[in-house]
Order: sequence, then C-alpha cells, then structure tokens
Amino acid sequence: MIVVLRRAATAVLVAVLAAAPKAATAQIAESEYAARRAAFTASLGDGVYLILGAPDPRQDYEPWWQAPNFRYLTGFLEPGASLIIVRKDGKDAGMLFVPPRDPAQEVWTGERLGVEGVRRSRPTLEGRAVGTLRTVLDSVLKAGAALYVVADLSRGGGADVPGNRAPRTPDDQFLDGVKERNRETKLTDASRNVMQLRAKKSAAELALLKTAAQISAKAHEEVLHAIAPGMNEFEIQALAEYTFRRNGGDRPGYGSIVGSGPNSTTLHYNRDDRFMRSGEVLNMDMATYYGGYSADITRTVPVSGKFSAEQRAIYQVVLDAQMAAERQVKPGNASRAMNDSATAALRAGLTRLGLLESADATYEAAGGRRVSQLSLFYMHGLGHPIGLEVHDIDTYAGGSFSPGNVFSIEPGVYVRANTLDLVPDVAANKAYREKLAAMLPKYVNIGVRIEDNYIVTAGGFERISADAPREPDAIERAMAQRRGPAARDSAMVEAYRRIRP
Repeated sequence: MIVVLRRAATAVLVAVLAAAPKAATAQIAESEYAARRAAFTASLGDGVYLILGAPDPRQDYEPWWQAPNFRYLTGFLEPGASLIIVRKDGKDAGMLFVPPRDPAQEVWTGERLGVEGVRRSRPTLEGRAVGTLRTVLDSVLKAGAALYVVADLSRGGGADVPGNRAPRTPDDQFLDGVKERNRETKLTDASRNVMQLRAKKSAAELALLKTAAQISAKAHEEVLHAIAPGMNEFEIQALAEYTFRRNGGDRPGYGSIVGSGPNSTTLHYNRDDRFMRSGEVLNMDMATYYGGYSADITRTVPVSGKFSAEQRAIYQVVLDAQMAAERQVKPGNASRAMNDSATAALRAGLTRLGLLESADATYEAAGGRRVSQLSLFYMHGLGHPIGLEVHDIDTYAGGSFSPGNVFSIEPGVYVRANTLDLVPDVAANKAYREKLAAMLPKYVNIGVRIEDNYIVTAGGFERISADAPREPDAIERAMAQRRGPAARDSAMVEAYRRIRP
C-alpha cells in the first residue's frame, strides 16, 4: 500500500510542480487522509491504533491548535477528539470519537460537528461519542491485540519507558488507565511511523506550503514600506501578522522575531519591544501558518533604508553563503553539500573582512580545546524541513535530494558586543584577540540572517519565498517607497475560501 501511495503521489507531484499557478491551493481530500491512515497501519501490521487529538484548552477562550500527527491522519479540527483504527487481516476499521453536540456549551465554543456531523463529513470513519472511547478501546483490546499509540507523551524514547520524571501530559494520564485495565496489552509509541510518512509531502501539502510562503513573503515586502527610525519592533511585528491574517493565514507559524540593533544578534529574540534607531539593522524572522502548514522566512534590512558599507559587507557574506547552498540543490545531490558550500562561503567572506584569521582558523577555548573561529559568528544549523510544524521532517535529511523535498536555507552572521569575551585571554589567543579588538567596532551589533523556503523540482529547485526582496539593492528600493497598507490579494483570499468551505 505504501508503494502504491508513493507512486501515485509522485505522479501528481510532477504535474503540480510543472503547472501550479501562483497562489493555487489544494484542499487535502478525505481520500488522501484515508490513504495516509492505510499507509500508517500497513507500516506496523495488524493491531489496535489509538491516535489522540489535542484536548480542549484549559479555558474555552484560549487559543487551540490540533495536534500535528492527529491532523495529518484525520484533518479533523475540533478539540477533544480521538481516533481508533482496528487493523485485522490487512483491513482497517476506523472510529472517530468526538464530543456530542451540546447547544448550551456551543454558546461559548461555537457550533461543533458532533457524532452525526462526523458521519456526514467523514464517510470513511465511523462517528462515535467520545464518552464511549474507554469502553470501546477496552473491548477491542480484549482479543490480545497490540496497541499502537500516537499521542503527546512526556516519556522520551517511547510510551513505556520507566523512571522518566518529565512533566506528565493528559495523554500520559489517559494511557495509565488503559494499561491498568489491560495489563497484558503491549503498548508501543507509533508516533515515529507517522513522522516517517509526514517526511514525504503530497502535491496538496506542497500547494499549501507554497501559499504559506507567498503570504509570508507578501508580509515581508509590506513591512519594508513602513520601517523607519523611531518605530518600535512591535509595530513591524503587528503589521506583518496583520498581513498574514488579511491574506488568509491562520496565525503566525511561530513566535515572530523582530530584533533591531543589538537584538538582531540574538537568534530567538522575541520581546519585540525596542525602539529602532537610524544606523541599525533589523532582523525579521516571521512567517504564517496556512491550512495547517508553516513557512519560515527571515530578512535583514537597514532601519534607515540604506545599508552602511559595513552592514552591506556582512549582508553580502551571508547572501553569498545562501546562494552557494542553493547551487547544491538538485535531485541526486547529497544534502550535506549545502552545508559544506555555505560554510566555505562564510569562512572565506569573514576572513576577507578580517573577523577570522583564516578560513580554517581556530582559537583555544576552555580546557585547551580548539574551536573554529567561525563559531563565534555563526552558531546554528543551515536550515530545516518545514511542514505541519515549522521544524518538520523530510526525506532529504542525511541523504540526497529528490523532487518534492521542502526546507529552508538560513545562514547567518551575528557580531555580538560580547564576542571578545568568548575568546579566553590566554597566550595562544593573543594575536586573534588583538585582531578582534581592532575589527569588532566596525561590525558590532550587526546581525544578519537570510532565510528562504525551497521545493526540490526535477530540474533543481523553486524558491517559493522569492516574492520577499532579498538582494540589498532591491531591499533599499522597496524601503524608499513608503506607503499605506497594500491592497488585499484577491487570489489569496479566494484560495483561503476554497480550503475553508
């Protein structure tokens, strides 16, 4: 079944990558969810499968988002739901357990599908009241079947690892009761099997990711027309997130990072509350979550609208590194070649600027260890897969590229004010410390990260976030055109309506 599913997905994928119009968005069909469930159970064989969705929020006015693995297998977007699949002799019977309709409660929460609604909208699943979940689960386990669980488990390494004192989740507590009532049942954490399926994106998933990237790029372009000295970081955050929602985004894909001046050198800065000053750079890592899928885009721009010579020099080093990585993206190439090429470009560029002694130079760290000088300015990975989660899983990781891989490339250089403090004042570091002391004042508080999103195609790649200006001259031109909010993109709005009937 897995082989058939992958062949069919590949055929559709080739057509989508060749002909998908801009902003075209595919709603994931119920048939695709059914195929995912079949591939999941086929990967483990006969048994009982319990997949727990995200519970109701503590208060009904708090934000709520479906558990990614549950969403991947069902597409069901209401809290408090669970799925049982009984696989016997290679055939599946699925039951979706949901809270029953309660008109009085719906005054607070909004209308819910209820059991009858599930039966109408999910023809491949049997709708059941969630109050019967324990009884039904105990019943199907009586025959001695293995239990495979997909849930939010606190126990690292699996569902049955003793001795772990991590905070226990509601799913842990529910499973405690299951194990107590069914002591002969073997329980296995099957989340990894779902993640393996998620690593291969379907045509519909790629279309959603493309739209997420396009909306996110639109927000990055929009804020360029507003940035000016004296503004607060949160004003730019608010404008970007407004643009996400105005064009159909569900929410930010992660906590927006908007850091100016010294904050531009903090990788996951998220206070977003400093007033920006002329002569600084602004590092913006912001993207939307659309139809369940998250983009991830970063741009770094001059607050004043014009890069200084030093800012442009650092920016060009980072851009050269990103483009060096891009050149390695083609089917059959090893994914590690991206990192090798980007790192080589960063080493060469920072040596040219005088921040490194040589491309392979090291310094003596605590304990006499030799550490790369590059690590003082570049201390994170080159990128990651994107998907249902902003840091997702993909088949290229640790291997080679093939059409349909989707990921980010995000090199960076961060010249922090305390850089010299990180190099121990010992004889072996004397020359390098003197060099840094002379060079750091030119570049201090310049933090540059450039991040784009990519889909591998048969002939190379598509940079799906390309609508966000990336070249320094293009950024300066856009920033010179200050204006009010741009018109809403009607194609984006139409796509939003199609995936939310």
